[in-house]
Amino acid sequence: MAGLSSKEIRRLTPNERQKKLNELYNEMSSIRVDVATGGGTENPYKIRNVRRGIARILTIQREEELEGSK
Repeated sequence: MAGLSSKEIRRLTPNERQKKLNELYNEMSSIRVDVATGGGTENPYKIRNVRRGIARILTIQREEELEGSK
């Protein structure tokens, strides 16, 4: 899920992007709960990938905000 490229994110509509961002936040919180309860994750890089996906979406949203204000 988190393996989104910036090209894929740019093709999404703003509403789809926001939905994907909410999904990633929910996934991150569930991963954190699993780690806190001692379960850990089957893929240790999953946290990194989810965080990067969130950062990519937020960056592209901000870029579009700045382009719109010009």
